[in-house]
Amino acid sequence: MSMSIPAARTRRVTTAIAALGVAALALTACGPSVGASSADAATEVDWASIEPAESITFWTNHPGGSQEIERQLVDAFTEETGIEVEIVTAGANYEEVSQRFQTAQTSGDVGDLVIMSDATWFTNYVNGSLLALDDVLEAAGGDASTYNATLFDDYLYEGAHYAVPYSRSTTIYYYNKDHYAAAGIAEAPTTWDEVRANSQALVDAGITQTAFSFPPAEDYPAWMMNNLVWGYGGGWSDEWDASLITSDGTVEAVQFARDAVQDGWANVSSNSPADDFAAGATSQFIGSTGSLGGVTAAATFEVGVAMLPGGPVEQELVVPTGGAGIAIAAASSPQEQLAAAMLADFITSAESTVAFSAETGYVPVRADADASSLYEANPNFQVAVDQLNTRTRTQDYMRVFLPGGDLVLATGLQRILTTDGDVAQELASMQAELEGLYENDLKPQLEG
Repeated sequence: MSMSIPAARTRRVTTAIAALGVAALALTACGPSVGASSADAATEVDWASIEPAESITFWTNHPGGSQEIERQLVDAFTEETGIEVEIVTAGANYEEVSQRFQTAQTSGDVGDLVIMSDATWFTNYVNGSLLALDDVLEAAGGDASTYNATLFDDYLYEGAHYAVPYSRSTTIYYYNKDHYAAAGIAEAPTTWDEVRANSQALVDAGITQTAFSFPPAEDYPAWMMNNLVWGYGGGWSDEWDASLITSDGTVEAVQFARDAVQDGWANVSSNSPADDFAAGATSQFIGSTGSLGGVTAAATFEVGVAMLPGGPVEQELVVPTGGAGIAIAAASSPQEQLAAAMLADFITSAESTVAFSAETGYVPVRADADASSLYEANPNFQVAVDQLNTRTRTQDYMRVFLPGGDLVLATGLQRILTTDGDVAQELASMQAELEGLYENDLKPQLEG
């Protein structure tokens, strides 16, 4: 791919005094215990006296097959600023990058700019490993107001942001247009009642044996099913209060999913709903917008996408965000942190994010990005972007902030959907597990 990035505004710092290491400096009793690297960075720094480092490192797993476009963006940054960037493949996935980053804290050999997923950044925040970047981003010339607000606030805690959005996605509704036409179904569903009606029509018409697929435990079912429980007025938690998981809304939503499997119009995929869908083995699924390009290329039929269905309680704000942002290491020097902030701003700029989206399928992260070229290449992409801008909400704490929380939810949902156990009792057991993890492992660190 060829890419032209215009000369950006001059990023030399002329004003502003900012506080580094807000993870240590500004946290109250709700803040984490802080390691030496954050504590050392807690003194105020006169950014006007700081020049950016001549070289930094960028730790990434190249999400969505983005190695080539990442290299192009970084090369353009170096051409503009003169700052050399070493791109380090720090893991095969977000979890491996996070583990390597945590291990590196003892040696100090950490990436200056590091990719952090929605479910890994908070652990690193708790460990005191991430820099609160609002002030340094402003000092680097970045305009945080142009980020999609929901995506940016996914990294907001105790009044500060700890990453900027990068390889971001939401979930979206996929359906087989050929199957719909054969069954005489005119439109994609807008509610979960319509999902059931459309699915039953597909099965009754003999179009497919499985009209809808839920993901298995290893394919993030708590993320994919967040839409369903929100639509029924439930959720996985209300901040750190896990009692929402046993609320009437959550019980009713999960019972709906279990009934769908037992009634035969849905199943739990043994592999990946996206792969099953592309192969024509299932007619509908909820999947990442980041899969849009791959699913479209693999399918031998016309792929339809729609905004996620609403429920009987909530119709609009039912779309969970996902994916990863990029964060700045608290252990890096102020010079490296300033250069890292410049790189973060550059590779997530309006033009850069569109170029990144075109190559990967992730959604543009800037509200001022011109995504018209994406729509021309794949009209379905406009549905994803429109949904992002109108229907998203930040995810529940117990899934993305609590270490081990997503695993508890995933294994619990797998058990509920594939066995005959009482749904309310199973959810109560999951609540107890989540509360145990929080009270015994996380809360002491947050209050330390």
